[in-house]
Amino acid sequence: MGSPDFAVPSLEKLHSSHHNVVAVVTGPDKRRGRGREKSPTAVKNSAIRLGLPVIEVEDLKSADFIQKLKTSDADLFVVVAFRVLPQVILDIPHIGSVNLHASLLPRYRGAAPIHHAVMNGDTETGCTVFFLDEKIDTGNILLQEKTGIGPHENTGSVYERLMYLGADLLLRSVQLIADGKYELFRQDDKVATPAPKIFPDDCRIDFSENKTRIYNKIRGLSPSPGAWAVLDGLRLRIHECRPAGITLPGIRPAQVITDNNKVFAGCADGVVELLKVQLEGKKIMEASEFFRGYKGASVIE
Repeated sequence: MGSPDFAVPSLEKLHSSHHNVVAVVTGPDKRRGRGREKSPTAVKNSAIRLGLPVIEVEDLKSADFIQKLKTSDADLFVVVAFRVLPQVILDIPHIGSVNLHASLLPRYRGAAPIHHAVMNGDTETGCTVFFLDEKIDTGNILLQEKTGIGPHENTGSVYERLMYLGADLLLRSVQLIADGKYELFRQDDKVATPAPKIFPDDCRIDFSENKTRIYNKIRGLSPSPGAWAVLDGLRLRIHECRPAGITLPGIRPAQVITDNNKVFAGCADGVVELLKVQLEGKKIMEASEFFRGYKGASVIE
């Protein structure tokens, strides 16, 4: 069960193994992109390419959907970047349901674990495979695998690495379950941290914060959904920046200054260098190129 590209390597790993994928569950075709034409999920595309039967679902509690799952006679449901399953579905498979989650649980329970890890400046993350229960990301853990987060990485690069690290971890987990040679570990709820879904308003940069916080937030929101601020009444997306090791006396938080063909924005404890920006309705540009021709007040809010 899965929909986005993050789940595709897991599906392909399981399919290429000796385990039998009896069906693939995914979301329905939706209008995506600028053309707004209906297109399938990444998982559906992969399943079709692999010749696997696909079950599309909108309503997880639909009697027809539940009957299809029961008819599949599956030993195990494998969930990767899908939806919260109701108990009536968790009760169907003979062994249970496992989930691949892109964090070292119980850290970052929720919809956006990679984003929050990078935004918080973590130097380590990983993947967890655990048995699902009725609560979100709280079930007993089978396996975990760690990986570092580089100081200049963004969410996109960590996402790409975890997508494949997680697929390997998931296949190992399924094999342990098939062999009956696994041990489960309870999560410590006392050290759990949330990773809620990120909404557009959460992506606004507050330049009264310190430069490390601003830098981590911008790379944590890159490439999607993207950090932003308001420049002279227009939304300016900030795709890339870095903390600057210089001081610019007199620069105020949110003031933008061009110096020696570099663009700096003031913050609470110094400046950050803006590298790539995008004014609404325009293409992504090098910040130096954009502000070289910019005629506004160069104050961001």
